[in-house]
Amino acid sequence: MATQTSKRTLTYGRHSSLQKVIATPLDQYKDGYWVIYIHGGAWHDPEITAETIEPTQSILQAAPDLPITGFASIEYRLSPHPKHPQDKATAPPEEYREAKHPDHIRDVEAALAFLQNTYGFGQRYILVGHSCGATLAFQAVMGAVAGHREQLFNGSAHECVVETEPVSSSPEPLPPRLSAQPTAIVGVAGIYDLRQIVEKHRDIPEYREFVEDAFGTDELLWDAVSPAQMAGSRGVEGGWKTGRLVVLAHSKDDELVDEGQLETMRKALRAWEGRKAQVSKEELTSNDRRVQHLPLNGKHDEAWVTGEELSRAVKFAFEELRKMGLSP
Repeated sequence: MATQTSKRTLTYGRHSSLQKVIATPLDQYKDGYWVIYIHGGAWHDPEITAETIEPTQSILQAAPDLPITGFASIEYRLSPHPKHPQDKATAPPEEYREAKHPDHIRDVEAALAFLQNTYGFGQRYILVGHSCGATLAFQAVMGAVAGHREQLFNGSAHECVVETEPVSSSPEPLPPRLSAQPTAIVGVAGIYDLRQIVEKHRDIPEYREFVEDAFGTDELLWDAVSPAQMAGSRGVEGGWKTGRLVVLAHSKDDELVDEGQLETMRKALRAWEGRKAQVSKEELTSNDRRVQHLPLNGKHDEAWVTGEELSRAVKFAFEELRKMGLSP
C-alpha cells in the first residue's frame, strides 16, 4: 500500500478560482502511473468538484500492489447553472461561472501540461473521466480538439476541412501542448455524442440546455467536438497516436446517461484499436491496442459518491495494462 508524501492544491491558471488541481504524489512505485481524474457535472454543476475523487482515491491507496505514482484531480471553469444563479454585478470575477467551449477543455489541457511539467511523468498516466469528464478526457486526445486549434466543421464526420476560420475567437493564449498523451483513458458513464444525447432525451429540456450552455446552439460544432462523431485525423484515431488502452465503463442502471453513448463510442474506437500505436524504440512491449467494456453497478453518480465502482474501473485498467506488459 502506497502512502502519500503530500497533498497539494495547485493553481494552473489566472482567470478563475476554479483553475486548480489537487495533486498527491506517492512515495512508492516511481515507475508506476499517475491516476488523473476529471469530474463530471454536465460542465456546469458547482457542487461536483475535484474533491469528489476522495472516496475513490482512498480505496485505491488502500489496495495492495497497484503501481500508482500519484493522484491528481482537475478543477476547470464551469458554465452557468440555472439552479445555481449568480449576479455578475456582485459576484467576484474569479468566481463567476460563464465558461463556454473551449474554456473547459483548455483548462483540462493546461492542468495536464502543468502536472507533467511539475512531476515529469511523461505518458505514464491514466486519464479517468466521469460523465462529461469522460468527454473532456477524449477531447484532450482528439486531432480536431486537442490544443484547441480546431476548425469550423461543415462536412461529414469523415471529412477534414482545414482552410476555415477557427472555432473560438477567445483572446486567451492557447494552453501549452502536452509533452505526452496518456497511455490509457478510462471513461465512466461518459457522454461521447452531444447531438445523440440531446435527441435521446428530447422530452427533457435540461439536456439541450446544458449542452447549449457549454457549447452554444451550433449543432455542427457539437459534432466537431464529440469524440464518437469525429473520425480519421479529426478524431481519437488521428489524434491519440501513442495511446494503448481504453476502458469504457457503464452501468445498466444509469438513469442519466444511456448505454447508447457507450455503444456509439465503441464503434468509433474500432479504427483506433485497429491501428498500431506509435511507441518509442526503448519500449520493449508490442504496439497493440485494446478497447475494453466494463459493466458497472448502480446509478450515475454512485460510481464516485461511494468510490467503489470508479475505483473498480481504475483497477481493471491496471489489470489490462499488466496483461499488455505495460505495468509492473
